[in-house]
Amino acid sequence: MYAYVGCRTTKARNARGKGINVYRVREDGWEHVQLMEGLDNPSFLAMDRAQRYLYAVHGDLGDISAFAIDATTGRLTLLNRQGTEGKNPVHLAVEPGNRFIVVANYATGSLVTLPIQADGSLGRVADLAKLPGNPGSNREQQGGSHPHDVPFDIAGRHFIVPDKGVDRVFAFSVDSRTGKLTPASSPYVEVPAGAGPRHVTFHPARPLAYVINELNSTVTTYQYDEASGALSPLQTVSTVPKDYGGDNTGAEIQIANSGKFLYASNRGHDSIVTMGIDPTSGLLTPLSWVESRGKGPRFFAIDPDGRRLYAANELSDTIVPFDIARESGKLTPLPWRIDTGSPVCVAFRRV
Repeated sequence: MYAYVGCRTTKARNARGKGINVYRVREDGWEHVQLMEGLDNPSFLAMDRAQRYLYAVHGDLGDISAFAIDATTGRLTLLNRQGTEGKNPVHLAVEPGNRFIVVANYATGSLVTLPIQADGSLGRVADLAKLPGNPGSNREQQGGSHPHDVPFDIAGRHFIVPDKGVDRVFAFSVDSRTGKLTPASSPYVEVPAGAGPRHVTFHPARPLAYVINELNSTVTTYQYDEASGALSPLQTVSTVPKDYGGDNTGAEIQIANSGKFLYASNRGHDSIVTMGIDPTSGLLTPLSWVESRGKGPRFFAIDPDGRRLYAANELSDTIVPFDIARESGKLTPLPWRIDTGSPVCVAFRRV
């Protein structure tokens, strides 16, 4: 298995990264394979559905890059760089037909699709959609629409867009022939003022979606209708302990392969919370917190086997591995780490 690590690189962000690092994943550590230098803030990564190509947004700028993946060595070769007709692309996802990629432009409040060419390179923007809504109550963080995530649901019919700036979670579909973006028949759900929805994950076996709200450090459980894209809130719980009084923002959220546990990261409290998922209702119960063993865990990834979680501590330049206990969901840190500048995304590829 190979791991691809995106990072922040620019001095404006006080970043220490140098590009995209490629590693061969070993049981007792990662072997460095390649550094792709000369890239500005390759801060989120995604692969096509066949895992032949890797795509990276360039945070704070206005474009994304495409790379070919060598099937034997895992090494990357740059194919091209394409504009997104917006500023600060933060997330991207490939639609199920493997013909278009969807990108969220955080600073300019828009979604775009770009065609994937036969050689994996990207064509020019096929469609653009602006996201409606009034700025949220947090004047510093919610000046306008700020879409932060665009993952497709399990069925691939819609992708969901938590918009941190206008306190809405949107649902869209993509025409796999033309790349046209269409709001779902139930286009969005409002969230509490100032919550700042950031990322979303889907239950692997039940019609449920879970959204981490960055600004008020909570997770909301939604009943999810795959046909209409409708999200109906069921519950909201805190990502930090009740006795914690310091500053914090929520960041990443993922579900264990078993569907029994949910994990979310806290920046400030600098932890990963484990929550149990009720097998009947899907509601959450916080179980435990473990230190991320670093500062600012902006991102974490669960490996494809579901055995380990890797916390990317952006502010302390480390990726820390944790074993996942299958029955309890408990996270146990391992006695090694990966040192790399300003890590903010990890993507895995099986060999």
